[in-house]
Amino acid sequence: MNAGGVPGLLVTPSQEERATLLYLHGGGYVAGSAFGYRPLAGCLADTAGTGVVVPDYRLAPEHPFPAAVEDAVQAYLWMLDRGAARVIVAGDSSGCGLVLSLLLSLKQRGLPTPAGAVLFCPWVDLLAASRDREPPHELDDIRRATAGLYLAGHPADDPLVSPLATDLAGLPPMLIQAATGDPLLEEARELADHAADCGVDATFELFPVDTHDFHVFWSFLPEAAQALQQAGRFARDASLAAQAG
Repeated sequence: MNAGGVPGLLVTPSQEERATLLYLHGGGYVAGSAFGYRPLAGCLADTAGTGVVVPDYRLAPEHPFPAAVEDAVQAYLWMLDRGAARVIVAGDSSGCGLVLSLLLSLKQRGLPTPAGAVLFCPWVDLLAASRDREPPHELDDIRRATAGLYLAGHPADDPLVSPLATDLAGLPPMLIQAATGDPLLEEARELADHAADCGVDATFELFPVDTHDFHVFWSFLPEAAQALQQAGRFARDASLAAQAG
């Protein structure tokens, strides 16, 4: 499919379902694809009962910030133009950072906001990626490298890429899911707390899993399947609440 100039996939539980969910995949802003995320998007489409648009947004280092954000905004506006009254946005890992960049960009521009946001194991703190942690984790080097490629010299304290230091007031309800063994667990907690402090309706759910981005294992990991069921329920409820409002 082509979402207003952005290539991608449309995954639906049936041909009759209209797409109302936008999924921004993870991969540290340098990897990942719509095709690679087709199984996860398909499961989410089934649990949410709606079509899911998965854009192949441009990746660093060939296309650093703000290319991915521009593509996410373009795909979102395309969905609105196609008749989706209120869209749910979702993402995993660095895709969560892109979700928040999208939300903040829409807020800055005075554009209609989504009905809700679903964030799987969020990586949203590019400032922290440049700092050493104790004890160190093997994921730190990956985050540091990919953050540098994505920003390409752009300030990491730009509000669009630093949501933990930005006023999130006015953003839609959020569901944040994390794993007990995720090295980025505290970042997910901090996001949930910061969003709540800003007046955002933020729900935090924690699952007993020992890995980052565990949702991609939904086909054989019961906790991941349960998380996606709950995410689908959140998406349905947020859409209904937006329509009623």
